[in-house]
Amino acid sequence: MELTSPTLLWFLVVAALAACALVLWLWPRVARRGPLALAARLGLLVLLQCMVMAALLVKANDDLGFYSTWDELLGRASTRQALQPGPGGGKRPPALVIKGPESIGLKGARDKAGQVDRIEIRGPVTGLSMDGYAYLPPQYFQRGHEKDRFPVIVAITGQPGVSRNLITQIKVPQAASAEVMAKRTRPMIVLMVRPSVVPGRDTNCTDVPGGPQALTFFSQDLPIAVNDVYRADNGRGAWGAVGNSTGGYCALKLAMTNPARYGAGAGLSADYFARQDNDTGDLYAGNAQLKKEADLTWRLAHLPPPPAALLVSTSKSGKEYQRNYRPTMKFVQQVKAPARVTTLVRDQGSHNFQTWREEYPLVLRWLDRELSAGH
Repeated sequence: MELTSPTLLWFLVVAALAACALVLWLWPRVARRGPLALAARLGLLVLLQCMVMAALLVKANDDLGFYSTWDELLGRASTRQALQPGPGGGKRPPALVIKGPESIGLKGARDKAGQVDRIEIRGPVTGLSMDGYAYLPPQYFQRGHEKDRFPVIVAITGQPGVSRNLITQIKVPQAASAEVMAKRTRPMIVLMVRPSVVPGRDTNCTDVPGGPQALTFFSQDLPIAVNDVYRADNGRGAWGAVGNSTGGYCALKLAMTNPARYGAGAGLSADYFARQDNDTGDLYAGNAQLKKEADLTWRLAHLPPPPAALLVSTSKSGKEYQRNYRPTMKFVQQVKAPARVTTLVRDQGSHNFQTWREEYPLVLRWLDRELSAGH
């Protein structure tokens, strides 16, 4: 009989009752003087106690689950065990799919100038998806570097916008290739994406209560996806982020909320809070605290400063000055250690592709320097 079998319990209960009856029946016959009679009475009492205790212990084991088999009770290995894959072999579908190389006119073969892949990211955590591009440096394909892992820069365009603007207008991979080939930066992987994870809605890299979890997509899904396919450096703070306008808000927010992953963030003509309008909808479900925390300047003033490097750019003249200069300086004034901030202030500049295209090479060098210092 198994240790937890009801049959065993009932057997022991019946045996205890039988032992009790046996004691009652035999007791007058052993109620004599002498050592033999004394030993007989003692034996009957021990038998009765053992049967009652056995029944009680088996019942307690059934109720509390101390042991499930006789082997466990006796201290022997009770069973063999093996891992069994679930449906589909227990494998998660890839979170990043390479759709093919993108021709952007880099000067040289891929082991000389690098390569740009068209990619699709399928977030395993949020269920959200996005198309984008990935620049791989020439060292990624060179002999002797097969096991190297590379720092990752996430470049985020503005809203409304498409990730391809980072190639055709701001020329991010072209700038990254030129910097790597000139040895002004280390070889790096550069992801190029848009800030919105929902078509037609400006999610502002925000986890919307009851809605799309945009910040989680960038903080968790994106690293999972990259590591599924590419040899990325996953050391503490080994990733950086850079963006323009709304993308700049996202880049700063990633470094400020997840410095263990994003050690540096650069906002070019960035917003410092998530504007709500018809394109965003209600990002906070009426929660005033969530709205405050989405304001990056408020975060610096009221929450513990993040151990991250931040860069902000603005201009001293023109419409960019009127729109962005004072909010940028207010943001800078709130930065406290262990956070640190660098400002890129232009004499002239506008909220346009040409300005950001001119800033990117310098910002890529800054990101490389900051990420190198964090290791």
